Amino acid sequence: MKTEVGVETLKDHLGDYLRRARKGERIVITEHGRSVALLISIEGHGTERRAWDLVENGVASWRGGKPAGSSRRPRARGKSASAIVLEDRR
Repeated sequence: MKTEVGVETLKDHLGDYLRRARKGERIVITEHGRSVALLISIEGHGTERRAWDLVENGVASWRGGKPAGSSRRPRARGKSASAIVLEDRR
């Protein structure tokens, strides 16, 4: 789960947000409506923890957004899906 909180609200309720982060919630800290930081538990679990380890070790990078995916189209091997469907309908 992800929650957004402004800096002033975070200051006023820091203990509450720290407890929520410890339980696994991701807290996005905003300033004037723009995301500026992420508060997460240092004791992350499973896949997410391994992903952050890759970022911390410089193997991967993350700029705060969703992954864009590949810029290249995958090459098709063999028949296309539409060709197979058309062939199956005959």
